[in-house]
Amino acid sequence: MKARTIWRHIKESFKSIKRNGWMSLAAVSAVAVTLLLVGSFIAILLNVNKLASDVEEDVSVRVYIDLAAEEEDQEALQENLEEIEDVELVVYSSRDEELSQVIGSYGDEFGLFDGDDNPLHDVFILNTSAPEATAEVADQAEDLNYVADVNYGGATADRLFEVMETVRNVGAVIIVALIFTAVFLIANTIRITIFSRKTEIEIMKLVGATNWFIRWPFLIEGALIGFIGALIPVSIISYIYLSGFDTMMSYLSGTYFALLPPNPFLIQIVALLLAIGIGIGGFGSALSIRKFLKV
Repeated sequence: MKARTIWRHIKESFKSIKRNGWMSLAAVSAVAVTLLLVGSFIAILLNVNKLASDVEEDVSVRVYIDLAAEEEDQEALQENLEEIEDVELVVYSSRDEELSQVIGSYGDEFGLFDGDDNPLHDVFILNTSAPEATAEVADQAEDLNYVADVNYGGATADRLFEVMETVRNVGAVIIVALIFTAVFLIANTIRITIFSRKTEIEIMKLVGATNWFIRWPFLIEGALIGFIGALIPVSIISYIYLSGFDTMMSYLSGTYFALLPPNPFLIQIVALLLAIGIGIGGFGSALSIRKFLKV
């Protein structure tokens, strides 16, 4: 296609949007509302997924060392733990450190157990390569010598992993459903716009214009409507996220959890919504005009 022809199609698209102002406004509104729902849900789901990952990563295997174990026994046990598949890191926590954590969590009255009266065990804390491997690692660690007990949350941790996986799967299904809904709504809105110009298309066909010559201005127009419509939810979502990010992070301060940082998260959301808007706008036009080209 010649550059002059492309430029003509672009100018025709802008003229058409202006000439059919109310219908174009309706199409832009449909795009904006639909993508606002899609973008908001994607932003929420990605942050829920981030928090879920933080929760899963905070689940670790605690291996309590037998009180009868000597220093060389502990070293041998640590080597055996490090050799277990899916174990990424082994951190040692002495019984005194464990008692300090208990005192910090439950009060100074537990300070009475300091020194030789400390009933707690030395502990190896295992971080796994994947949350799903936690139970298997715990089972293998339990069979090693000089292990008094192993704890990773048991059924509670397993249930947590199942819930998080369900949240991810349901969220993905909802996003796909919203995108299909967006295609349907936008395609039908654009179809109404094109229907009002049915006579114009028929005349162009009768004077010998090819299907693609007729189709291109409508495709560009649909893409422009999608782009303009996407700018509105992009602006709203960016403003709300930037405004609420600091507030939410202040609530999460002191925990292991955090929201996705605005950079590059918002850049990715903006790019995604603009791409969806342009893609759906062009695709909706292609679907809608196909019927009217059969003259």
